[in-house]
Amino acid sequence: MTASRTPTTAEELRGAGLRVTAARVALLEAVRDGDHLGAEAIASEVRGRVGHISVQAVYEGLHALTAAGLVRRLEPPGSPALYEGRVGDNHHHLVCRSCGAVADVDCAVGHAPCLTASDDRGFAVDEAEVIYWGLCPACSTARSS
Repeated sequence: MTASRTPTTAEELRGAGLRVTAARVALLEAVRDGDHLGAEAIASEVRGRVGHISVQAVYEGLHALTAAGLVRRLEPPGSPALYEGRVGDNHHHLVCRSCGAVADVDCAVGHAPCLTASDDRGFAVDEAEVIYWGLCPACSTARSS
């Protein structure tokens, strides 16, 4: 029996039906190496890996990666879109009202969709998106001092 190996980024792109390019590989790796990054920060990371890439190309690549299920887009109200590589587990997020820090938090309870709507109005619910708002430990400490 052979040990299973982790697929390469290129193999994951191919497996999702996407054409493999240096920019897409760099995009996916930048998102996975980062922590809830915006498009500008991702563009900077990609430029460090492959050279010039336009912000428009970054947005187009992120759209393709998100549509393929390789990247998740998070849109906290009042903030630009953020991207993360943690996909497929319907986790939620904590967002600091002061500094904007974002942290992952596992599902509230149970299995996806984690929460049951009081009235689903006939929808077949398969996902719940929850954002917990508050102050991160650093901002909370700063406010109490």
